[in-house]
Amino acid sequence: MNTQKIEGKFDQVAGKIKQGVGEAVGNEKLANKGAAEQIKGAAKETWGNAKDTASVVREDSSLRAAAERDDMKYRAEDSAHNVREKATNTAQSMKDKVNEKLDNVKREHRS
Repeated sequence: MNTQKIEGKFDQVAGKIKQGVGEAVGNEKLANKGAAEQIKGAAKETWGNAKDTASVVREDSSLRAAAERDDMKYRAEDSAHNVREKATNTAQSMKDKVNEKLDNVKREHRS
């Protein structure tokens, strides 16, 4: 809880007391000051809530962005691994085919 929220709650309570006392003794000026203080307190508390919400959203966004970066890194590494595997498998397959053809040529010349 931040200070704006605490101050806002305090101002609202103090304003409520002033308003009640002012109304009880017939002092309109004190009652009006109390009402104004309650409004000021409500605004402070609302501002504090807005700041807390912004902090939560910012923190959540940072965590989500970090998770997305990690996921993208993992997918990039996995993709690179798959490309290397395909390239080496293709090279091995080509080598085997060429060697098979060369063996056939050798057999034909020996016969």
